[in-house]
Amino acid sequence: MSGKTESIVIETNGHKLVWGDTLQVLDGAVADASVALIFADPPYNIGKSFNGRRDKWSSDEAYLEWSYQWIEACLRKLKPNGSFYFMCSTQCLPYFDLYLRKKLTVLSRIVWFYDSSGVQAKRYFGSLYEPILFCVRDPEKYTFNADDIKVEARTGAQRKLIDYRKPVPSVYSSTKVPGNVWEIPRVRYRMPEYEEHPTQKPVALLERIIKASSNPGDLVLDPFAGTFTTGFVAKELGRRFIGIEIEEEYVKIGLRRLNIATHFKGELLAKPLKSYDSSYSEKETTPMLLDR
Repeated sequence: MSGKTESIVIETNGHKLVWGDTLQVLDGAVADASVALIFADPPYNIGKSFNGRRDKWSSDEAYLEWSYQWIEACLRKLKPNGSFYFMCSTQCLPYFDLYLRKKLTVLSRIVWFYDSSGVQAKRYFGSLYEPILFCVRDPEKYTFNADDIKVEARTGAQRKLIDYRKPVPSVYSSTKVPGNVWEIPRVRYRMPEYEEHPTQKPVALLERIIKASSNPGDLVLDPFAGTFTTGFVAKELGRRFIGIEIEEEYVKIGLRRLNIATHFKGELLAKPLKSYDSSYSEKETTPMLLDR
């Protein structure tokens, strides 16, 4: 996958959108040691088409070499108490796990589980999950807002079991911090948040990550912004955001989802009716016309 050499930076209200190749623009777009949270969802090297740009390198070695380069660039941007969430294919997880544990502390190996109504593999066990590595720079000092991400506890909320280990026996707590298996549906065609992208990540996934590992006003970085779900959620939660994306079509999605612009090169940036979501309209914004 080859990238464009020039870049366009669009900045407004504490949020920055960069149209360019991450490896080429990251150092110029983001100050070192300035980012509280990085969410990285790079191409997986499995042959998907991103608006015609094929997600496939000449070899696994070439893919890993490229990956290690952008990971190192991202780590230069991470604060001493920052967090790094890294997604990858199941096939490549061992390589990245071993690599990252030399650089950071891997606190959790998360399984994002989802059901599939589509055709599954017939000669092996098909994949119904994607791994996420939750890493921190300093295992003694990092942000983790446990109370902000609690979910219903089956034992306490539904079964009403009594915990007799306590001095005064009482019902188990009705909420808990999620474990490392997250059952969150994938974004499917005609769902309210759906965008034209082959690997869109759901809002619910990013809400949990951003609430857990950043605070209002913190800077969140997504070096492969795609449909800009990270930016959309970061903005909704009062964080600052920098997103880098190489594909023009996806940059236009970002401009619209972050309410940065109403037009781009004379084109009205409107969400297709087939996936219209009223929550994206009538939000406070100062949109502009971009004719570049």
